[in-house]
Amino acid sequence: MTEQRYPFEYAVLRVIPRVERGESINAGVLVYCHRLDYLGSRVHLDPDRLRALDPTADPAAITSVLHSVAGTCAEPAVGPAAGQSLGQRFRWLTAPKSTVIQPGPVHTGLTTDPAAETERLLRLLVLP
Repeated sequence: MTEQRYPFEYAVLRVIPRVERGESINAGVLVYCHRLDYLGSRVHLDPDRLRALDPTADPAAITSVLHSVAGTCAEPAVGPAAGQSLGQRFRWLTAPKSTVIQPGPVHTGLTTDPAAETERLLRLLVLP
């Protein structure tokens, strides 16, 4: 018998140190699975890749913001979206922004384990 697979949504978090140039590096993933009541994220900032785009960028400050995004996904959530449902938090995190950290487009897939999917997407889309 095949394991039940559930739809999930995900987005890549991009770091764009000089917004006016539009150059980016992938630094995290957000994964939301309504059916399994899951919202998770994993982040990783490669400071060498960041410096290649902008030698003046502050990796510690950007990493701090990435971790605050991860805190919005955690239970109990922290930050301005803490009182919202998982789906509302995912939509808030994936809403278009014009800041140094921006979400990419939302994609969909099927999974049996959204936490494992979060790790897989981090390895596939973010880690060097």
